[in-house]
Amino acid sequence: MANYDNRHASNEPYSLRGRVFQKIRDDILSGKYKEHEELKEVAIGEELGVSRTPVREAFRQLELEGLIQIIPNKGAYVTGITAKDVKDIYMIRSLLEGLCARMATEKISKEQLEEMEENIYLAQFHADKGHMDQMAELDNRFHDILYEACDSKMLEHLLKDFHQYVLRVRQKTLATNTRGRASNDEHKQIMEAIKAKDAVRAEKLANSHMINAYNNMVENGLYEIYGDELDKEDNKWEKLK
Repeated sequence: MANYDNRHASNEPYSLRGRVFQKIRDDILSGKYKEHEELKEVAIGEELGVSRTPVREAFRQLELEGLIQIIPNKGAYVTGITAKDVKDIYMIRSLLEGLCARMATEKISKEQLEEMEENIYLAQFHADKGHMDQMAELDNRFHDILYEACDSKMLEHLLKDFHQYVLRVRQKTLATNTRGRASNDEHKQIMEAIKAKDAVRAEKLANSHMINAYNNMVENGLYEIYGDELDKEDNKWEKLK
């Protein structure tokens, strides 16, 4: 049995309940727990080396996020993230990422801009080498820098949560050199607009980046991952406008 409290206490800025919540949440979003699967307090508590209380509290928070459903006198069941949820997330993200990029043109620090530029150059290097895992990590970091640069803790929190919700499908659909390169090229254009203090262009490019990312997901496994039998062409972004 792993003692989850001791194992993570030294390097995670969460309470015990928060760490348990984060672990279960990550397991749901990664696909470890399947849709409609029952989550058992005792089993999870034993796995994490904690009592049932923080697990029960984490369940309540997960229900508020819509990731599980607690049925009285029956148990807690996974609802997870569906293909429709991913579509909705990207519709919302397209607007919020545009706003974030617009705000970053005024708020970004010299250090953040330098890290953003370095991120893009490193991603290009790894694209040339075919290192897709490193490109995915750099892609994630680019967005983190952008979120931090907008200087709004509320917007940053929302965007990081949305980013986490779709991590499972992003890991699969980013694993192509074609989309990885295209995504990095789009990052470069966003960075250049921010560097030029062109808020309107930065917002438009960030919005388009989300549209392109979603359409790539539709083409490269979104509905297969979530087991939905839907027509790809009918679910591309252009059809949703």
